[in-house]
Amino acid sequence: MLLLISAVQFVNILDFMLVMPLGPDFVHDLQISVSQLGWIGGAYTGAAALVGLLAARFLDRFDRRAALTVTLLGLVIGTACGGLSTGLYSLMAARILAGAFGGPAAALSLSIVADVVPPERRGRALGVVMGAFSVASVLGLPAALELARLAGWRFAFFAVAALGIVVASGALLLMPPLRLHLDAATAPPQRQAQGTAQASQRLTTLALAAMFTTMAGGFAIIPNISSYAQNNLHYPRAQLGMLYLAGGLTSFAVMRLMGPVIDRFGAAFSALLGTISFVALLYAAFVAMWPLPAMLIYITFMSSTAVRNISLSALSTRVPQAHERARFMSLQSAVQHAAAALGAIVSAELLHERADHSLEGMANVAGLAIALALALPWLLRGIERQLLLRDAPRATDMALHAAAPQKAG
Repeated sequence: MLLLISAVQFVNILDFMLVMPLGPDFVHDLQISVSQLGWIGGAYTGAAALVGLLAARFLDRFDRRAALTVTLLGLVIGTACGGLSTGLYSLMAARILAGAFGGPAAALSLSIVADVVPPERRGRALGVVMGAFSVASVLGLPAALELARLAGWRFAFFAVAALGIVVASGALLLMPPLRLHLDAATAPPQRQAQGTAQASQRLTTLALAAMFTTMAGGFAIIPNISSYAQNNLHYPRAQLGMLYLAGGLTSFAVMRLMGPVIDRFGAAFSALLGTISFVALLYAAFVAMWPLPAMLIYITFMSSTAVRNISLSALSTRVPQAHERARFMSLQSAVQHAAAALGAIVSAELLHERADHSLEGMANVAGLAIALALALPWLLRGIERQLLLRDAPRATDMALHAAAPQKAG
């Protein structure tokens, strides 16, 4: 099950990441300005955010397998349309279609993991599933970039769409029906104490705030890092895949190591480690302008981002109950993509393209990303405290129930 969900995440992430390193190709073939590249990423994330809000109202009403298959097929169509683009607006339209289905697909994937894996092992499980991000960087993205170099960037879109068809077929044929959340929804509702209900509300607010700050800060940098490496650091386009290969291998290893750390020491602690690395890199590379190699920048950025994301995901899966998990994940996905779109758009406004196509203003973008990144460890610590407050009455009731037969005997 986890391997199949990892394949779903692989296709979804590869589709999302593909447009970023292809930015210079779009500039050349579609007459798009470098400063407009953020709008392409914003089109995907904006659509995913809007549809995520709408999907939150009904995703929990369906078998997870059926819903996942439908969203994957929609993602495939949107990706294929990207290969047919003729300019900025047609490419944005294709990315809007892909985002409309890719966002719910990601929410459903995490919902399935939370459905089948207990909380005490969820860090390890998410380390496997979210390793798809690294595999997409190590294998998928370099392969797609090589296809784009040899056969053109359009062929790369078509190849990802073909892979998506294979994975969607596997989800439909190999995944069992997933309806346990429907049974939980029809069970008699349990009354919550006032303090417990308030804790649940605070949990949701904190989780959404953590997602917003994390994604807005990350996507102030992500859409521009490839162009910065090529145009400011003069990294060769033909070797761009090596950056993603090295960064993906490192982040894959880091995530596999951090899964057990999260399960043992908590998500707030691991997020703090990732944030220290993330902030140090942004300051050194883009504010202080130290002459760091592009390879080091990519490795540190991708691995620290991976640690922060897996910490947030592992903890946020504990926030909703089973019968409302897809609803919460879809709402969280909406916030995630809205924040990513906002980060990409704000960075596009802060950056300026020089005559030699290099980017001016990365220090301001990095400063914004640093300010947002610093919030994550504190927000996750707050979530951990609220989880204890919410779950304490339930744990007490279970202990009393277990002890009752012994007293009766």
